[in-house]
Amino acid sequence: MRLRALANFANNSLLFTAKTTTNRSKNHLSFRAPFFIRNHSMSGSDQSPSFSTPRMVVKKVLAKSQSEGDGAVVRRAIGISELRNLDPFLMLDDFSVSPPAGFPDHPHRGFETVTYVLQGGITHQDFAGHKGTIGVGDVQWMTAGRGIVHSEMPAGAGRNNGLQLWINLARKDKMVEPRYQELLSKEIKQAEKDGVQVRVIAGETMGVSSPVYTRTPTFFFDFTLEPKAILHQSIPEGWTSFVYIIEGEGVFGSAHASAHHILVLGPGDGISVCNKSSELLRFVLIGGQPLNEPVVQHGPFVMNTQAEIEQTIRDYHYGQNGFESAKSWSSQ
Repeated sequence: MRLRALANFANNSLLFTAKTTTNRSKNHLSFRAPFFIRNHSMSGSDQSPSFSTPRMVVKKVLAKSQSEGDGAVVRRAIGISELRNLDPFLMLDDFSVSPPAGFPDHPHRGFETVTYVLQGGITHQDFAGHKGTIGVGDVQWMTAGRGIVHSEMPAGAGRNNGLQLWINLARKDKMVEPRYQELLSKEIKQAEKDGVQVRVIAGETMGVSSPVYTRTPTFFFDFTLEPKAILHQSIPEGWTSFVYIIEGEGVFGSAHASAHHILVLGPGDGISVCNKSSELLRFVLIGGQPLNEPVVQHGPFVMNTQAEIEQTIRDYHYGQNGFESAKSWSSQ
């Protein structure tokens, strides 16, 4: 049964390269975020830009719907043929799921998942006995590390929608103990000025910071721009960054784009966004420090070499090296 579940993910096997590591301390399993870090101090406003080299859109891709899990539908923006990887990001799904569909028991190793609920809710269970539900505006930041087996199922009737981002871990962090950070919507810091509102999932901008600890340095901002509003947002030079549009349309640099498009940003130290429409524009701006390490992915397992992937498959099959509870566990 475990190998059958793994086979459902295995058609995504790939090899690519990417650089940098980070010196983070070990973390242990918990449901709240006791750590505070600032990846970088970044400013955002509708005044004159605080950056000198604007980032331009170098790639624009429409996220296309596909089946995933058990009857669920996702719009996949990263992890498709048009955009296979974006170091350190491995996948971005805009998911939609209604009972009885969902994402039943499946494993992970070697990376982190970030689940951000936009509508409805998702109930999570794992083989270590943890269980919880995140609702609208809530975030779960899960470090799979050396291994986790879990399920993600709709919390209620109707449509349950959100974003899930996969962030790669550096070689030295791939076998850390699993860990959770969960933020309720009311705990997420927000700022608003001159028609620009931001929810800071990770990182810091517009004078507010997130308590989320990011092993791979990452920022994650949820922006809403009122009609005619303008945003100038700084971005650390050398970091990978992209935009995913949740609703509306706008001008990003000099490129116009609408809902469900992902926009890969080129080099520079900031981005300007303008909402020229009569409707709200909502998008996430996400960035991360590249790892520049070899990556071998086999479905839900992401390591640095093929030998490590083969060892991971054996560990999962035989219930060892982090997967000890997998053989006897199933979600309720």
